[in-house]
Amino acid sequence: MATEKKLYKTSLINNRRYLGNKYKLLPFITKVVNEECVDIQSVADIFAGTGAVSSAFLDKVIITNDLMYSNYICNLAWFSPQEYNPQTIIDYIIRYNSISKYKDNYMTENFANTYFSYNDCSKIGYIREDIEQNYHSGNINDRERAILITSLLYAMDKIAKTCGHYDAYRKGAEYNASLELLVPLAEVHNNPENQCHNKDANDLVNEIYADLVYIDPPYNSRQYCDAYHLLENVARWEKPAVFGVARKMNRDTMKSRYCTRSATEAFEDLIQNINARYILFSYNNMATKGNDRSNAKISDEDIMRILENKGTVKVFSESYKAFSAGRSKISNNAERLFLCTCFGEE
Repeated sequence: MATEKKLYKTSLINNRRYLGNKYKLLPFITKVVNEECVDIQSVADIFAGTGAVSSAFLDKVIITNDLMYSNYICNLAWFSPQEYNPQTIIDYIIRYNSISKYKDNYMTENFANTYFSYNDCSKIGYIREDIEQNYHSGNINDRERAILITSLLYAMDKIAKTCGHYDAYRKGAEYNASLELLVPLAEVHNNPENQCHNKDANDLVNEIYADLVYIDPPYNSRQYCDAYHLLENVARWEKPAVFGVARKMNRDTMKSRYCTRSATEAFEDLIQNINARYILFSYNNMATKGNDRSNAKISDEDIMRILENKGTVKVFSESYKAFSAGRSKISNNAERLFLCTCFGEE
């Protein structure tokens, strides 16, 4: 067993760069929940992203949701109630990391020597195709497929020649790191009542109940499907045509209303239809601090008005340095948590 461990490395849920990732804020979030909320048995994270916040509630029933398929797949890997065989994952990853022969495929034809080298594109394309073939052949189950795709996405993100997103690649950069998949240390036995969804959050809330619904929507006009189009492309593996210098595919069906002028209207509709005892809304104080693209789409006045129509509201704040795609020097950046105790639950 000691020898086998040298053949692969492992990863945790937080081993990924992602805009708006709340992993560093988990002590703040859990403190508010533990001190202010009573008898929480189920938590719905309906803009789950990487699943960082959900990972703090593994002792509860977890409901995750994200509009992006690449995030849904990662959440399925970490939180799905389906069991999987860890040795199966280890065997696949050891084999994938040993690949040394390279052939042309969808990735080399469209992305060679952009975000990744030709060789790494060849490996990415081969691995992703192999995962799909083994899944359709019945050799791996849904959870194992998700874990292997997650491992691939994390590995891609670690070596991509970008600044943490895929709006552009760094031209002329040296490809000094090669693709290496790590074994995600996902729980084998998650809560059997866990759910993972890939829907518009406004639609989902009409279908679910949770004691606590955590809401962390996009803050500004930067669409996540634009920033992470390449990971989304590989996760979906539909092999679409790509265009432009950044090599993006069509993303019209992946756009979030929370990045547009209709964000306030969408938020009001969402809150009205939530079925929960508590709503915890995470939103920073970027209303007018950045450029137009960075500024928050929902005003504090609208947030309070909408939440107070649903219940009693308390606001908590914590300063922090967020992961940003740019080199932001904005001071006094704070994350606020708006806790709404829904009417009838006080």
